[in-house]
Amino acid sequence: MSLEVYKGIVEYLRTERSGLLATIVKRIGSSPRGEGATMFLGEDGTTFGTIGGGSLEREVKIRSESVFMEKKPDLFGYRLDAKSVEDEGMLCGGNVDVLIEPVLLGHLGIYEEAKKLLTERKKGVFYVKLKPNYSKSLFTSDGRLVGDALSEAERVLLEKNINAKKPIEVDISSFIIPLQVRSQLYVFGAGHVSKYLVKIASLVDFSVIVIDDSGEFAKKENFPDAEAVYAVPFEESFDLLSFTGEEYVVIVTRGHKSDTLCLEEVLKRPFRYVGMIGSKRKVRAVFEYLRAKGYDEALLKRVHAPIGIEINSETPQEVAVSIVAELIKERGEYFRNVR
Repeated sequence: MSLEVYKGIVEYLRTERSGLLATIVKRIGSSPRGEGATMFLGEDGTTFGTIGGGSLEREVKIRSESVFMEKKPDLFGYRLDAKSVEDEGMLCGGNVDVLIEPVLLGHLGIYEEAKKLLTERKKGVFYVKLKPNYSKSLFTSDGRLVGDALSEAERVLLEKNINAKKPIEVDISSFIIPLQVRSQLYVFGAGHVSKYLVKIASLVDFSVIVIDDSGEFAKKENFPDAEAVYAVPFEESFDLLSFTGEEYVVIVTRGHKSDTLCLEEVLKRPFRYVGMIGSKRKVRAVFEYLRAKGYDEALLKRVHAPIGIEINSETPQEVAVSIVAELIKERGEYFRNVR
């Protein structure tokens, strides 16, 4: 779930505008975004968040007219076939089920609470029923229910699934959808520092994807706490990753050249945080190269390099602690500023 999405919904509803919410509730195979990814489409065509872009979001917009008019949800399956994958330059292919919900003024309280929970990094789960009538509720980790009424059995079901990590299909017309509070972290490099970094970051609610161009190092068994591990050339990996402006990026590859390549690619995209390992001398050289290529000084100032909080770290374990400490600091400052 994206804070940007719920900020947009609340803003629209408070000004008596509407829209629709699209959520990936099921995925088979691979796709640009995973289960739980959301997008808000305002009535004026403005979008907040993404469920993967390209043909999938075009299909949502095609179906949006009937959702807007009838104020009823729409659940549809979509196949990212070989042709659409090739046309859109993605290294993905699979099946996804997408739930489109009308964003109703009567549910303003639900979305205000969702935004509040996200900024406070607290848990919650939605319960969405499509039939016989559309209804939506939000159950919080402290036992409160916001929105449409539920039976006692349904409340118990939500309480049991308060820690759900992805949408759950209760039956053919009911879904439990978690309000995700884990932050997306991309780690470029699968060396010694990354092993400890992934373990520690996962403990503090980062969902981690590891990328390395060596299949010898980029193995899931080396990173059991990672959401995914990709063994692909760094330049190709960006076709597998989604950048919405809320992602955290750590660059700790084996060499100067690949560090520079990854940083340059990240700077072409929206991000929440990016940090690169290296000595002050190496960092100066990389920045001089990027300035010569025309990168804006204000953008370069957003790069945390050398990465990590200064704690006189030496071992890979200590370096990982300093990096995660900086991630926590930056995440905390961001959420404090958006309340």
